[in-house]
Amino acid sequence: MPTIDRNGTVSFGDASLNVLNVWEEPERQGPLQWQAWERQFKKDVFLRIAQQLRRIGWQTEVPADMVERYGRRFAEGYRYCRKGDLQGRLEVTGRCIKFEMWQDVASVENPNGGRYDFDKEKRMPYLLWLEMERTRRRLRAYLCNVFAGYEFNHKPRDGRTAKRGPGAMTAMEWVEECWRTSWHFKGDTSAYAISDVNRKSADGKLIEHGQRVYFADRKGRMCVGTAYYNINNMWWVVTGKYGVTNEASFALYVDSPGDLRRKRNDGLSRKRLESELSRAVKAMDFRRAETLKNILFPPEEPLYLIWHKGHDAYHRPGACGYTTDANQAGKFTWEELGRFRPTDGSMEDHLSLIVPLAGEQAKAA
Repeated sequence: MPTIDRNGTVSFGDASLNVLNVWEEPERQGPLQWQAWERQFKKDVFLRIAQQLRRIGWQTEVPADMVERYGRRFAEGYRYCRKGDLQGRLEVTGRCIKFEMWQDVASVENPNGGRYDFDKEKRMPYLLWLEMERTRRRLRAYLCNVFAGYEFNHKPRDGRTAKRGPGAMTAMEWVEECWRTSWHFKGDTSAYAISDVNRKSADGKLIEHGQRVYFADRKGRMCVGTAYYNINNMWWVVTGKYGVTNEASFALYVDSPGDLRRKRNDGLSRKRLESELSRAVKAMDFRRAETLKNILFPPEEPLYLIWHKGHDAYHRPGACGYTTDANQAGKFTWEELGRFRPTDGSMEDHLSLIVPLAGEQAKAA
């Protein structure tokens, strides 16, 4: 197939294909030259994309509402496209062409339709997503073959904001992109000495770059992956073709911690139970509150609240966050107070005040 000499880039967006043509300065010396360049660009690229869409089963038409509102000449720069439940809009503006696709059959939140939703790809049913991906890949292949200077920009965004998933980067490609844009580590362990402090794992061993490790996710489930150094004591852990997470060395295990089916979610469980206890007290469901208290704390064990003087509020459960409501504050046994206990054995220092729960209840009464 003969090629046309034009320079530009083709890239993918959220359920869209974008074409950006490079300005061809010799042909853009004045208004008349610019109009001639614009007509030729529309003929060479825009109309060819519309033709290719029809060849692969799409219906295309000039939007009737735009013809009525703005006139035929203006509306000729747009095409409304449809293939089954998948809809599209093709438009040319200046040196840019955009073909965006959407659907209105599932997970639509915007009252004006799926075209105005964010994350169009994630909202698409799988079969519609496959057709969308097939369409833009066919168009990409066609454009890069027909136009001699067109290139596909498969990495429109660098580093951590780059897309990862089916039709985009794999987990390893994403990690390598993060290395490429990093100012610290480029992925070459032979030229970069990783300090032992940054390699020390939760079980006291040293992590090797590219080693299999174990870790607990945010819900406490044990997972397995391959660790790759990131920065300081942080490591990328690749858990599958598209799965990757960023974990500190002290959260990783070199050897199996044992009983991988058991969730390590004691902290989350404690916060949830304390939250349910607060709700029961607020609703005056004192029998449920007593049951939850007996699950959480040993009977007759004195409990304490921690007042933070700097924030003028109580610590929440697990000492995560603050609240001025004593009912929603975290409850701690004397042993759990730990670092919050003043070193001189008193109940108060310059930063914290330890409040016995019975005393707070009496004050409230």
